[in-house]
Amino acid sequence: MLVQRLGAPSDFDGLLDRIRGARIVMIGEATHGTHDYYRLREQLTRRLIAEQGFRFVAVEGDWPDCERVHRSVTAAPGGLADPQAALERFTRWPTWMWSNAEVARFCRWLRAWNQERPQQQRAGFHGLDVYSLWESMQAIFDYLGEEEPASLEAAQEAYRCFEPYGRRIEEYGAASRFVSARCEEEVVRLLARTREQATADGPDRFSAWQNAEVVAGAERYYRAMMGGGPHSWNVRDIHMADTLDRLLDFHGPGSRGIVWAHNTHVGDARATDMAADGMVNIGQLARERHGADAVVLVGFGSYRGTVVAAPRWGSPAEEMVVPPARPGSVERRLHELLPERAVLVFGGPDQPGWVTEEHDHRAVGVVYDPNFESWGNYVPTRLGERYDAFVWCDETRGVRPLPALTSFGEMETYPAGV
Repeated sequence: MLVQRLGAPSDFDGLLDRIRGARIVMIGEATHGTHDYYRLREQLTRRLIAEQGFRFVAVEGDWPDCERVHRSVTAAPGGLADPQAALERFTRWPTWMWSNAEVARFCRWLRAWNQERPQQQRAGFHGLDVYSLWESMQAIFDYLGEEEPASLEAAQEAYRCFEPYGRRIEEYGAASRFVSARCEEEVVRLLARTREQATADGPDRFSAWQNAEVVAGAERYYRAMMGGGPHSWNVRDIHMADTLDRLLDFHGPGSRGIVWAHNTHVGDARATDMAADGMVNIGQLARERHGADAVVLVGFGSYRGTVVAAPRWGSPAEEMVVPPARPGSVERRLHELLPERAVLVFGGPDQPGWVTEEHDHRAVGVVYDPNFESWGNYVPTRLGERYDAFVWCDETRGVRPLPALTSFGEMETYPAGV
């Protein structure tokens, strides 16, 4: 096992050697609101793009919102000149996940890097998630109305089916327990039509197809959510894994992609108690689909600090204290063993036994209560099997949210806020 103190971007050299032959790198975070994770993830990502030719970043965010950012960072026609302006238009709660100063800094760098290269060599920024049903429907209308007016009927049928539920789309999930209320057939027709139109090349056609996949995924997700348990989680992560595969195909043979998401999505679920609950995630699915040698999973963690999160679903974000990690946890052990910042690359004959033993590993979602630390907020984990590498920050501070438009959100996700 390689242990390297982190002080400069060059200290990622050992991890970049491990990544060199991989097609997919997933970079996690133990929270959705920690400055240090975002900053170190940016340093690693910049090197992957500039030195190893990775073609896109795909984040745990909505496709339409991230499409605006993508058009800005690639300097595409009609894109905003400042990526921060695109990030400030995120409206879905929790906006601070991506609409923050740390992501704006990276996106401004990416736009500057891209502008020195031909359009076909520019690195993109995409969303993987499944929540943006109404935004994706609107994007489909906008595209079809301009490019494929003959296909509008399928979109209108799907829209009419969802329209009675408005922004309270979780009410569709409840109503869908009655067969007459389901919109599945309308969505399938819409998806088939947009897939057919997307067979031709072009980013606008691909984006329309992806928006239709989001509508289909959202319909499945909200219907599954009403049943409780892990099924809705699996619908969401399978959708994200499928989106990643479509992006790899779209960016061309041999293209390489970077994923930014919570540790709970990135770290292989089979090395946690998630597997016993029947849950999968994108890290596991990528290893299964592409092979372990083609995928590098990087986790993050810290001992104490502050984080931007919310006390309840949909409430305003605030900076909260993250107390010292509890005894027996991964974080407590690393606090005792490592310097302030370090990167661990797992594998090799000198790997200590505790790396493959099960220990509690902290996971903080967008909803957080530090008072639960004594019994919640941790996932039993075999660290060296869950990740290929792990970035350690002993003490951290919260992200810096950008000014946001009015934020809204649907029913709480399963498990809470990750």
